[in-house]
Amino acid sequence: MSNMTDNFVITFLQRFDEHPFEVTLHGKTYLIGNGTPAFRVRLKEDISAKELLTSTSLALGEAYMKGDLEIEGDLFEALDHFLGQMGKFSTDHKKLKKLIFSSQSKKNQEKEVTSHYDIGNEFYSLWLDDTMSYSCGYFKNEEDTLYDAQCNKVERILKKLDLKKDMTLLDIGCGWGYLLIRAAKEYGVRGVGITLSKEQKKKFDERIEEEGLTGMVSAELMDYRDLESWGKTFDRVVSVGMLEHVGREHYDLFVKNVEAVLNPGGLCLLHFISALKEHPGDPWIKKYIFPGGVIPSLREMINILSEHRFYTLDVESLRRHYYKTLRHWDKNFNDHRSKIEESMGTEFVRMWDLYLNACAATFHNGIIDLHQILVSKGVNNQLPMTRWY
Repeated sequence: MSNMTDNFVITFLQRFDEHPFEVTLHGKTYLIGNGTPAFRVRLKEDISAKELLTSTSLALGEAYMKGDLEIEGDLFEALDHFLGQMGKFSTDHKKLKKLIFSSQSKKNQEKEVTSHYDIGNEFYSLWLDDTMSYSCGYFKNEEDTLYDAQCNKVERILKKLDLKKDMTLLDIGCGWGYLLIRAAKEYGVRGVGITLSKEQKKKFDERIEEEGLTGMVSAELMDYRDLESWGKTFDRVVSVGMLEHVGREHYDLFVKNVEAVLNPGGLCLLHFISALKEHPGDPWIKKYIFPGGVIPSLREMINILSEHRFYTLDVESLRRHYYKTLRHWDKNFNDHRSKIEESMGTEFVRMWDLYLNACAATFHNGIIDLHQILVSKGVNNQLPMTRWY
């Protein structure tokens, strides 16, 4: 074993020395860092210097997808040790400009969103829980299942919104509709959900009919930018896991549209993946998982909300809950791995397994967070004096 080499890949990887690991390349094994290796990497061939320097994330991610890079042992454990050092990644923003800063036009954003969410309802149903919730759960108890956690999350959101019978609720980015269905059944509210995904709307429409909620709940194919001209207003607005698709230059526009449809004194809850500071995003995630996705910082969202006279009532971090949610998703995904691989191919399966584990690792390391912000449009003096949840 050695740590001396003139090979660029090995030299480049030596910057990631906080946790020792082994790399095997061309029959030689190299130790990165000092101590007992936390994980082992096998490289079937070199990765070019140009690729690593243009985007470390893309270079390593694509090598893993293609099977040119293998991790011995637990993928999550390896990523959990490695991705805490993402600050050392190289990213050439000029060369990756079109990928990192993609068009924010309606047409392009619809294309980007549907590329992820219209993979197929059958695919998502294999590894999500029965609520079909594709966002962070809330684990009240150690023994909670994924289904329990997703029901807990929705219950928590609905309680924060302080719903009353016959109130109206808009869900921006409603997914497969579980939150609105539960709001209608438990609180007697009338709800509308908007989405850009035809697959999600189709499933949501089926659920509305199955639950006997026709006339109480409806789903619309709509861009959030059309809310202001829609002519409808609501007592409550919620958005779960959609803000990440808006794009940094449009956060103000998003809030402006929320303001337009929310009644005075009304409450809005935003549930979104967040970051400590503003960052353009990861190239691999943007290319293969969430085209155009950008993670807002908590501080910029609160600042923008304040500019529109939204009063911040409550802020909660669910970072560790998302880590746990992702671990459940990945287990479910791998329980159905052979079936998914049969229909989607080996590279797709390796890509999604990497995505789910990498996200779990970045939440675990605090590189990204999950926040719920509750705000009121103007002053609301009618709410309970204490945290009512």
